[in-house]
Amino acid sequence: MWATSQAFRMCPVERRVFIENLEHYAKESDYPRLDVFICTADPYKEPPMCVVNTALSVMAYDYPTEKLSVYVSDDGGSKLTLFAFMEAARFATHWLPYCRKNNIVERCPDAYFKSNNSWFPDTNRIKMMYKNMRVRVENVVQEGTISRDYMTNEGESEAFSRWTDEFTPQNHPPVVQVLLEQSKDKDVTGHTMPNLVYVSRGKSMNLPHNFKAGALNVLLRVSATMTNAPVILTLDTDMYSNDPRTPVRVLCYLLDPAMDPKLGYIQFPQIFHGINENDIYGGQLKLEFQIEPSGMDGLVGPSYVGTGCFFRRGVFFGGPSETPELNQDHLVNESINSKEVLAVAHHVADCNFEKKTKWGTEMGLRYGSLVEDFYTSYLLQCKGWKSIFCNPKRPAFLGNSPINLHSILNQIMRWCVGLLEVAFCRYSPITFGVKSINPLTGLCYAHFAFWPIWSIPITIYAFVPQLALLNCASIFPKASDPWFLLYIFLFLGAYGQECLEFMLGGESIQRWWNNQRLWTIRGLSSFLFGLAEYLLKFIGISTFGFNVTSKVVDEEQSKRYNQGIFDFGVPSPLFLPITTAAVINLVSFLWGIVHVLKQRDLEGLFMQILLAGFAIVNCWPLYEAMVLRTDEGKMPVKITLISITLAWALYLVSPVVF
Repeated sequence: MWATSQAFRMCPVERRVFIENLEHYAKESDYPRLDVFICTADPYKEPPMCVVNTALSVMAYDYPTEKLSVYVSDDGGSKLTLFAFMEAARFATHWLPYCRKNNIVERCPDAYFKSNNSWFPDTNRIKMMYKNMRVRVENVVQEGTISRDYMTNEGESEAFSRWTDEFTPQNHPPVVQVLLEQSKDKDVTGHTMPNLVYVSRGKSMNLPHNFKAGALNVLLRVSATMTNAPVILTLDTDMYSNDPRTPVRVLCYLLDPAMDPKLGYIQFPQIFHGINENDIYGGQLKLEFQIEPSGMDGLVGPSYVGTGCFFRRGVFFGGPSETPELNQDHLVNESINSKEVLAVAHHVADCNFEKKTKWGTEMGLRYGSLVEDFYTSYLLQCKGWKSIFCNPKRPAFLGNSPINLHSILNQIMRWCVGLLEVAFCRYSPITFGVKSINPLTGLCYAHFAFWPIWSIPITIYAFVPQLALLNCASIFPKASDPWFLLYIFLFLGAYGQECLEFMLGGESIQRWWNNQRLWTIRGLSSFLFGLAEYLLKFIGISTFGFNVTSKVVDEEQSKRYNQGIFDFGVPSPLFLPITTAAVINLVSFLWGIVHVLKQRDLEGLFMQILLAGFAIVNCWPLYEAMVLRTDEGKMPVKITLISITLAWALYLVSPVVF
């Protein structure tokens, strides 16, 4: 794993574009059309106002509105989400001209009103409109139903009539609702509005849905029947635009005649707002989302991370489609709200459409892994497509990172299962990738794909030396042995290299320390459970479902997070290996010190005592949560007691080994 990580360091690249030079290559009238895809799945885990803010931020791009379309995939099939976007469509007719008139840079309404200090004559009016919209949407979500008082016309009532008693999130016909249409809808200043389309794909309990990959493939098909833009942007629910000129920045690459014609996509880094000062959960994932993609950019380009990525539509189509409306050169001449266009859109959004087609294998996003983004980009690069990592000084997109440890560990465990599905598939990066792309890029993909096997050495180092110490067994070279220096060099070298990269990336030492701590915690929880889950799934015992990471913020959790206090409030099995290791390391360290004081023999056990001591420093938040804290974020007593029992059991059986 360490060797594969060196591939990222062979040819790192930093890029910069000069937007002012774009006018020499293209005028606004020459800009390609842009389709934006936003995915959501559960109005209670992903609040509709969060999705609405993301949509409004991209609808307000500095881009010709007649060339811009926004498609929202509601995989939960919730009328609450549709209602939220009906409200958003009305508010957008005021928000977009307000942004243009005042040259607003932060075009996510929620972020703007929370942070903006510059006010204009109509700011209070727009803010009140936003608050009223927010109250209506949140009231509807809280009540779980939509009062007729909130419906402004018969068209809205007719749209909601599709939600019958038989309509469930897992079993329902497709819903495609045009909320704004360029050719008809204007803002309050008479300016053209971008298209806004709500899509809930058809679902059946008897057919696989393929999670987010399936939802994005439906958006690919529905958008092809309506606007068929040659450029596509995919975004997560909470990943709002932070720079209105981002599409123009992308065109600096796509329209550059010197650029490789096989350039398939431009990936922006995932950057999160609301991270506390020292990033206690390592939620920024600086190494994975910013440092390593820069290293891949010098090869054939970074992988797709599921959001903040501009694609050429052509990368998703392996050739002519059996449905003429899905061909790349298909021109839509009719209104997107016409009966003919809507009929085709509903047809391609139906759950039966993909039967006996190449969707998911040769067309669209690829099926077969929970990390559809990583798998798709890997297979695209195997076919010769290239990518670019664009990391401007002002982040193009900002998202929310989970603010409790359990959510983060669960999310990473899901990634681990998907990554192992790629690692051991017929197109494994370590074999197929190395040959199909190039050796260094193959190693980069292999490093990600085999990420969960870090759990093996981490688990061994968390338990074996400490149990050996409790049995007075020395398993490392003595301090006077020349080999001892090799261990110290490897330890300090590996940690020092990562620390240097963090510092060069503009991060503090405290953030690096918390990141390496979370790497250890992930290794004993997410990586370990992900590996176990994959093995169980492989032999047919278990199947891992897709769980949406909650974007709902609990006030008490938020308060603890901002204070830099770990939150362990959930009695989850994920915490058991961590707490068990914390108990064993503490006991072995104390026992080792006592033994050294009695026997005056430090040399033979020095390395094990050092390792246990290092683990204790890393585990300090765990000891606080297990013993000292009384708030709701403390470690559940049940987990603490089970961990002590497991530690005792391991100690009892350890003499058999040592």
